[in-house]
Amino acid sequence: VAWGLGNFVLWLSIWPLALMGFLPIWAAFLLSTLSITICYLPSHEAQHSIIAAEGTPLRWLNELVGHVSTIPLLLPYRIAWITHKQHHANANDPELDPDHGNRGDTWWQAVWNGAQSRQHGANEGYANAIGRSDDPNLAKAIREGTILSLGYYAILTGLAWSGYAIEAALIWWVPRHLAMTYIQLYLSWAPHHPMEETGRYRDTRAWRSPVGTILSMGMEYHIIHHLFPRIPLFQTGPAYYEIRDLLDERGCRNDRT
Repeated sequence: VAWGLGNFVLWLSIWPLALMGFLPIWAAFLLSTLSITICYLPSHEAQHSIIAAEGTPLRWLNELVGHVSTIPLLLPYRIAWITHKQHHANANDPELDPDHGNRGDTWWQAVWNGAQSRQHGANEGYANAIGRSDDPNLAKAIREGTILSLGYYAILTGLAWSGYAIEAALIWWVPRHLAMTYIQLYLSWAPHHPMEETGRYRDTRAWRSPVGTILSMGMEYHIIHHLFPRIPLFQTGPAYYEIRDLLDERGCRNDRT
C-alpha cells in the first residue's frame, strides 16, 4: 500500500518541482523513469486481491492501490486485470496468452519485440484478450482506459502548447516507454523464457537473475506466483525455499541451480 500510493505521490511531486525549476530536468527524468518502472507491482498485487479480498472491509484500499499506482504507466487497473488473468490461464499459448508478443530468443530480441508491440495498432495480443473477455466489468474497463488515454494526450498537448514539450517528454513520455521495456523484460520475458511450454508446472520457472532479486523485481520466484497467485510478492522467495523439493518432484522448471 505504501509502495503503490507513496510512489504515485512521488511521481506527482516531480512535476511542480521540475516545472518551477527546483529540480533539474535530468534528475526529473531519472526519478520519473524509476518511479514509473516500479509502479506496476502494487497494482499487480491488487489485481490478485492480495491487499484485501472481495467482501472484506479494506477492499476499497485494494481497489484504490490498483487504480492509482499504474496511472503513470497509463495502464488502467481493470484492463490490466482482465488481460492478466488470461495470461495466467493461458501462459505461453501463442494464440491466447496476451503476453506472448514479448517472446524472443535473446533479451535484446525481447526488448525489440516489446517495443514493436507498443506501436499503434500492433498490440493484437491484448486487444484479442479484451475482445474475447466475458468479464462483467469489461465495459467499465474500456471506458476507464479511454478516459485515461485521452487525459494523457490532453496533458501532453497542453504542456507542449504551453512551452513545456521537453519537460513532458522527459518526465512522462520517454520514462513510460523505458519503464514498459524493463517491465516487459523482467516481468514477462525472463520468468517465462523461452515461452515454449504450457501447463501448470512448466509455463514459468524459478531462475537466477544476473541483476539480482531486487532489480528483477522479485521475478526469480515467478513459479510460486503462478502456482499460488495469492502469495504476496515479498513472500514468494521464502515460499520457494519452503517447497523447493516438492517443486522438483512435480517437474517444475527450476533454473536456480
